[in-house]
Amino acid sequence: MAHPARLGGLTMPASLFDPPYVAGSPTSEAAAGSVAGEFFVSSCRVYGHLVATGGATCDETEVALGLRHQTASARIRQLVLAGFVRDSGRTRPTRSGRAAIVWVSRRAK
Repeated sequence: MAHPARLGGLTMPASLFDPPYVAGSPTSEAAAGSVAGEFFVSSCRVYGHLVATGGATCDETEVALGLRHQTASARIRQLVLAGFVRDSGRTRPTRSGRAAIVWVSRRAK
């Protein structure tokens, strides 16, 4: 993994595409290292889905890609922070009927 930066008790990855881990914890760092490839792949899948569909809610992304909510929402947040994804200003209902943000690629009009 790239050289990390510290934020509170967490060591944040130098790259937003590397999983974070708890500073000073060899098991946490090892666990982050063991999922690094999967982390990157899931980020690419989520971004690809948002581009291919012209925008999607987290709920729609979960269903379409077969991801857990925690994974889909974390990857979307990561892509927002990295500047690849933005809030479209629109919402759509989730499976439970609640309004959810439609996320789109920064390139989307």
